[in-house]
Amino acid sequence: MVSYKLLTPEDVYFSGSASAEEPPEERVEDNPPESPLLEKQSVCSSSSGFMALGALLLVVCGVWLIGTIFWLHNPSNQFPHRPPPPASASASRAPDRVANSPQSCSAIPENWRFDCYPERIVVTQDLCEARNCCFVQVSPENPPSKNGIPWCFYSPDFPTYSVATLNETQLGYTAQLKKAEKTYYPMDIETVQLDVMFETDSRLHVKITDPASRRFEVPISVPNATKKAPSPLYTVEFSKNPFGLKVKRTATRTVLIDTSVAPLFYADQFLQISTSLPSRFIYGLGEHRAAFLHDVEWNTLTMWARDAAPVEKTNLYGVHPFYLGMEPGGLAHGVFLLNSNAMDVVLQPAPALTWRTVGGILDLYIFLGPDPSSVVQQYLEVVGLPAMPPFWALGYHLCRWGYNSSDNTWNAVKTMRKYGIPQDVQWNDIDYMDKSLDFTTDPQNFATLPDMVKDLHSHGQRYVMILDPGISSTQPAGSYWPYDEGLKRGVFINDSSGQTLIGKVWPGLTAFPDFSNQETHEWWFENLQRFHAKVPFDGVWIDMNEPSNFLDGSLKGCPSNELEDPPYSPGVLGGTLRAKTVCASAQQKASVHYNLHSLYGLMEAKASSSALKRILGKRPFVISRSTFPSQGLYSGHWLGDNQSRWKDLHTSICGMLTFNMVGIPLVGADICGFGGTTTEEMCVRWTQLGAFYPFSRNHNSINQKAQDPTAFSPAGRTAMQEALLLRYSLFPLLYTLFHHAHVDGCTVAQPLLFQFPNDEKTYAIDRQFLLGKILLVTPVLEQGVNYVVGYFPEGLWYDFFTGDCLRSSGEEVKLDAPLYKINVHLREGAVIARQRANTTLWVTSGQRLHLIATLTDEGTASGDLFWDDGETIDTYEMNQYAYVVFDVAKNVMTSQVLHENTEATYITLETVSFFGVKKEPTNVTVNSQDVPFTYKANQVLTVRDLGLNLSQNFTISWA
Repeated sequence: MVSYKLLTPEDVYFSGSASAEEPPEERVEDNPPESPLLEKQSVCSSSSGFMALGALLLVVCGVWLIGTIFWLHNPSNQFPHRPPPPASASASRAPDRVANSPQSCSAIPENWRFDCYPERIVVTQDLCEARNCCFVQVSPENPPSKNGIPWCFYSPDFPTYSVATLNETQLGYTAQLKKAEKTYYPMDIETVQLDVMFETDSRLHVKITDPASRRFEVPISVPNATKKAPSPLYTVEFSKNPFGLKVKRTATRTVLIDTSVAPLFYADQFLQISTSLPSRFIYGLGEHRAAFLHDVEWNTLTMWARDAAPVEKTNLYGVHPFYLGMEPGGLAHGVFLLNSNAMDVVLQPAPALTWRTVGGILDLYIFLGPDPSSVVQQYLEVVGLPAMPPFWALGYHLCRWGYNSSDNTWNAVKTMRKYGIPQDVQWNDIDYMDKSLDFTTDPQNFATLPDMVKDLHSHGQRYVMILDPGISSTQPAGSYWPYDEGLKRGVFINDSSGQTLIGKVWPGLTAFPDFSNQETHEWWFENLQRFHAKVPFDGVWIDMNEPSNFLDGSLKGCPSNELEDPPYSPGVLGGTLRAKTVCASAQQKASVHYNLHSLYGLMEAKASSSALKRILGKRPFVISRSTFPSQGLYSGHWLGDNQSRWKDLHTSICGMLTFNMVGIPLVGADICGFGGTTTEEMCVRWTQLGAFYPFSRNHNSINQKAQDPTAFSPAGRTAMQEALLLRYSLFPLLYTLFHHAHVDGCTVAQPLLFQFPNDEKTYAIDRQFLLGKILLVTPVLEQGVNYVVGYFPEGLWYDFFTGDCLRSSGEEVKLDAPLYKINVHLREGAVIARQRANTTLWVTSGQRLHLIATLTDEGTASGDLFWDDGETIDTYEMNQYAYVVFDVAKNVMTSQVLHENTEATYITLETVSFFGVKKEPTNVTVNSQDVPFTYKANQVLTVRDLGLNLSQNFTISWA
């Protein structure tokens, strides 16, 4: 039951779970004594100089004396924006209180200074003081850097909102926030509405809107709570004047959110809210090229979908304003800002975070976890669980830009078959098209494409081709149905004058489909259907869908208005919102492009997924470059136009882990690199790593040397073949992991910290990763080495290939890693299923199973297996699947069929290996019948030739 009480005329407090008589906090700094401020405080400056005139000094002293007398007689009711103390002793500590004088500005620690002049210019004292902010030069010799300590920052009494009214609602509380003084951004909204909704025990929803005017809200489906959470894990507090929101974890009293650290802004095109962070360990906030653990040293992450090759400090293809934060003690929480407008997310070493966006509303979800995996699951309950991919999507994919003909493409497939290298899917880039026109094929160079696709299908393989959203607008009238029909139906984005907006992409001048219009979805379906009748493709690759434009805005440019040049522009590549995309003022069905830009890839993926379901009657396969929250419902993602560099090999792991965390588990990087020329050593190492990407595709650019496995020496080719055969043998595990992602919101690939949140040594590890909870991959990411150093958290770890046991107390271990080997280890307590690998998953999935059980010191292990036909839509939802669990305890393994289906009758168990059997058994029985076995000195027990059908329960025991 939520309790509420009025603490003082200045402060309002209410709790989601604690009683009204809450005990005092352990950390005194979190509850500072109130310090009244002057009604109107002047800005401060620490600029150096000499006071030459004594008269000037007397004037200053006189002003100070008068102000002090005035303060003593007229104390203000304002509560200062005092930075809270950092969560760890290593961080700079904020003072217990801030002096109520101009000199209080310099007393604010550098780490707790929130930028009052975020525009990317060198700020002068005059500019800063014009905004009524503090100006303190950090280094007089050098101008401030873009991401450095701000010289201009908010003063303790900067005008902001206060709570005017507060009322209880069915879900929580609603409040009216008012400000008496406008700030420096135009169209400042003086009254806003705050809604605090206790939606579940682990999810708090905070929404700030303009009650007088409807603003754009992101059109994705989110849960609609109808009653207040009965026992929330969080406590919510408010300060009244100025307004501040504080969210704590009830069990530990850790402050997860505290917005009182800086003023709230809510102007028409400038919304900003800041919060302290409980630690420096923060993850997510994609899509950026960065370490998995974000740097909080004045790091600005800009979000605005952009066609740009991955480089640091640049907004890239997707937008995911969600972060996961670790807390002292190993607990985790998450925060999601549901907003699609251009934004900056600023991290500073206090630690603290600022959301700064140019439109929409402030729509925040806070997830209480308490462990990292639970945070991700709770986030996906809001944005949607990822779709179950077709089985063949988990095979090896091969592509390049520059096959130049269907015969060359076909020969690549045939050569892969010749050398027995696994391949499930062949792709083509834009060179298959006639003059780069969507839904066409080059009539000369790709005349045999339909025959090639027919051949792929006859070998159990699939075909995927690229589609760009830009539709050529310059073909002769009546000759190009996609444009003629699209123009007739009005499916294209218009410019601000209502005319079809014309940009430029690969085919030349183009129009851009408006996927916010349902009529466009139907037109898109009909285009795909017509093309499928000619080339029976199995999936689509949607690219350039930021949307990318070779022009800035349009052929005619863009108008000069507040949408094209907002009062504040985030740090987007190119400097303007229209840089290499369409005009921000362009008109779409749902809104202006200013609001919808970063949703373009999501909306195209939704249209493509729906069309494929209708055309194929099977699970759709879509890979998209641009993404947004809920994208996993419709597509996977590849990490864009990387380079053939060792650095890119490493950062691919960071991207893979981040996208798994935001609900897009079907993700991977271009194996061996897209741009530049790879080497054999690099391509072998990358193929070994790529064999463990959830989505595994080799793709390279035009005019580069071939880099498929057959292009290298016999030794290199064999090393790649073995890596891919290893992937194919792990298909039962990988498929089961995708099932849990689809049903439960689990990650397929995950960082070590997800399983070891109490081990801080795992927090920054992004050169290793786990598949599921149990399979640890330690790849070589450097040139010219034959070893790799990996971290093994405390416990037992078994070499995947030999069963040798490694007992770790939480330490780094040097592992042999010759060129032909990738190190893989299994965590204790697991049961996984393998299959005998073949060159396609269609053949592999019919092979007999081999189980591996990795025993704890107590002799226990558990695991599971999900199985269905691999391509029917919604098999889980329609109960058309088999599900088997395995348990080991006290020298007995049991299997239990929890859900039956005919598919399970086709699965036969051939062998079982038990790693960590401490004593050689005298006998082994299967369903009470003695069977032969082998036992090795490294404590591996193997039982062979079982012939057990997994549709029936079984028992294996030893003594």
